[in-house]
Amino acid sequence: MNAILISATDTNAGKTVLTAALAAYWQTYRSAESLAIFKPIQTGVGDRELYSQLFSLNQSLEEITPLHFQAPLAPPIAAEKEGSWVDLKKPWQALEILRKQRDFVLVEALGGLGSPVTYELTVADLARDWALPTVLVVPIKLGCLAQVVANVALARQSKVNLKGIVLNCVQPCTDAEITDLAPIDLIQSLTNTLVLGVIPYLENPNDLSKLAQVAAHIELEYLMTH
Repeated sequence: MNAILISATDTNAGKTVLTAALAAYWQTYRSAESLAIFKPIQTGVGDRELYSQLFSLNQSLEEITPLHFQAPLAPPIAAEKEGSWVDLKKPWQALEILRKQRDFVLVEALGGLGSPVTYELTVADLARDWALPTVLVVPIKLGCLAQVVANVALARQSKVNLKGIVLNCVQPCTDAEITDLAPIDLIQSLTNTLVLGVIPYLENPNDLSKLAQVAAHIELEYLMTH
C-alpha cells in the first residue's frame, strides 16, 4: 500500500490539516522527494495552491490536481457551468503514474464521503473503485457522533477499506470538551473503527514544525502499513 485517501464527514472538517500534517511529518523525517500529494478534483481556489506553497513536492498544480473547475461547487455542477463534465480517466491515470514514481501518495478527497463526484458516483464510490484505503476526519462539534456513525455506515455499504478515524478540533477545545463532544470509546464502540488520533486546534495551520508534531501523535504506522 503506497497511497491513502483522506476523506471526512463533511466540507471544512479538517482534511487539509491532516493531509498537511502527514506531509510535514514525511518531509521532516523521511525523504521529501519520495512523497506526492494528490487531489483528484478541485473546484475553486484552495488546496492545490496551498500544498504547492507549503511543500517541496516537485509537482505542478496540474500534477497535484488534474481536474480543476472554477466555480466552488460540487464537481458535476461546476463542470456543467463550464460546458464540461467530470472525466475520471484523467485523475485515475495521473494517480497511477504518481504511485509508480513515489514511495507514498497522500490523496485528499473533496467534501465528505457522501459528496458527489459525478451524477452517479460519490467520494465513497471513488475510494472503492480506486481501491484506496481511507481515513475519515471528523470535526469535533455538537452532532459529530451522528455524522461519524452515518459516514462509517456509508463506507461499509460502499465497501470502502476504512482504516480509521481522526478527530479534529475545528475550534479551541479543552480535553473535557473533546471527551463530552466526541468520546473516543463511544465512537469506537458505535462504529467498530479505531480512532487513530486527535488533531488539536491550530492557530497557524501552515506552521510545518507544528504540523509535523501533530502527525507524530497519530497512529502513523498503523495508518500507512495496515
